[in-house]
Amino acid sequence: MSVTDLTTQAGWMVGLAIVALLGTGWRKTARATARTPRKAPVLRRNWVPIGIAETTVPLYRRPNVIRRVWAVVASSAIAVVMGAVLAIVTAFALAYAVITLTDLLKQ
Repeated sequence: MSVTDLTTQAGWMVGLAIVALLGTGWRKTARATARTPRKAPVLRRNWVPIGIAETTVPLYRRPNVIRRVWAVVASSAIAVVMGAVLAIVTAFALAYAVITLTDLLKQ
């Protein structure tokens, strides 16, 4: 079996898998409906009032400009670091896969 045949077969499998996924997601999903009783039972209970404590709450104040700028800078830094880590992990995984597959072809 040549590399071209293997690539062609893999392409067909990917295409058929996509068609299968589209086919399974095409129909409407079943939704459970709650069954309502024909006549609701009448329950009599002795209701005890619950005490409520009302307290005043300070009004909302927007954070100052420095805090908002710091939030943007911190979230951007976290996004850059996470992107770099994800890129490194992906690169190592792809490099490992390529090395493994090329070693298998040499056998």
